[in-house]
Amino acid sequence: MFDKLEKVESRFNELDRHMASPEVLANPDEYRRVSVERSELAELVETYRKYKKMREELETNIELANENDPELAMLAKEEIPALEEQLEKIEERLRSLLLPKDPLDDKDVFLEIRAGTGGDEAGLFAADLFRMYARYAERKGWKVEIMSGNETGIGGYKEIIALIHGKGVYSRLKYERGVHRVQRIPVTEAGGRIHTSTSTVAVLPEADDVDVEMNEGDLRIDVFRSSGPGGQSVNTTDSAVRINHLPTGLVVSCQDEKSQHKNKAKAMRILKVRLQELARQEQEAEISSERRSQVGTGERSEKIRTYNYPQSRVTDHRIGHTHHRLAEFMDGDLDDTINRLSTHFQAEALESTS
Repeated sequence: MFDKLEKVESRFNELDRHMASPEVLANPDEYRRVSVERSELAELVETYRKYKKMREELETNIELANENDPELAMLAKEEIPALEEQLEKIEERLRSLLLPKDPLDDKDVFLEIRAGTGGDEAGLFAADLFRMYARYAERKGWKVEIMSGNETGIGGYKEIIALIHGKGVYSRLKYERGVHRVQRIPVTEAGGRIHTSTSTVAVLPEADDVDVEMNEGDLRIDVFRSSGPGGQSVNTTDSAVRINHLPTGLVVSCQDEKSQHKNKAKAMRILKVRLQELARQEQEAEISSERRSQVGTGERSEKIRTYNYPQSRVTDHRIGHTHHRLAEFMDGDLDDTINRLSTHFQAEALESTS
């Protein structure tokens, strides 16, 4: 590991020299390329330099602990355990940073939330989940654009799809895909009984044009008049668009915009990410079940989290973590749980590669 770290630091120093050279400064494209590569290595190099500095400090203390000066030796011995503990943590962080980066981490995502079992209450919970992620996006400085929504008429959603733009969106939200379960007394329940409902969350990285090949001959595009909750007409023109991808049977509809062209553009973007997700699932199916259990797949069939309102409790079943800050969590305070999930899956990845 340390031979590799030395090579990375050497490359980082080389990039620093390149960025200061007149040739690179005069070439905006080359300067941008060098700058991006440098930024990708920066955290790893900074952590390694911190490790080396602390390692030197530990070695110095070990030497001082053997000095003839009793007071100086005692002080040095007292610092050694803390330094060893910090070094162990930094070394673990270095191993994590050396893991291959997920190439999708910096992509924007399509967030798809659908009501599952539970009738109207499932739709209301889907709306609550969407507000939770919208508040989290606001905290992170991300932009949320609703692409398509199918309302229930009482404030819920049968389905809502949003595009979330921002730095590192997929790297944070990829742990959220799966089945979310809620336990609470629905507003529609007159008897005050606690119900259990579910909603599914899918997090799909936005597809680049080079990611997905789509032939016009594989598409059947229909236009129709959009409608609102309960089936009432909300548009007097045929502006809604439905696209059927014939080879896979995938169907996408968009009717939020008054313009047929805008609805078609949105539907095409959603179809691209669904085709990309389908390809990802087919690739994962080729991986052994043992490997999938090690790294975690976040399949929609997995119940990943339970939201218990009577006890203000949130439990993430993948890491066995429970807290009683439900109100704050639903207001978008997700970082602590997402950090724990990130650490958990990185540790599993490290174990599988060791």
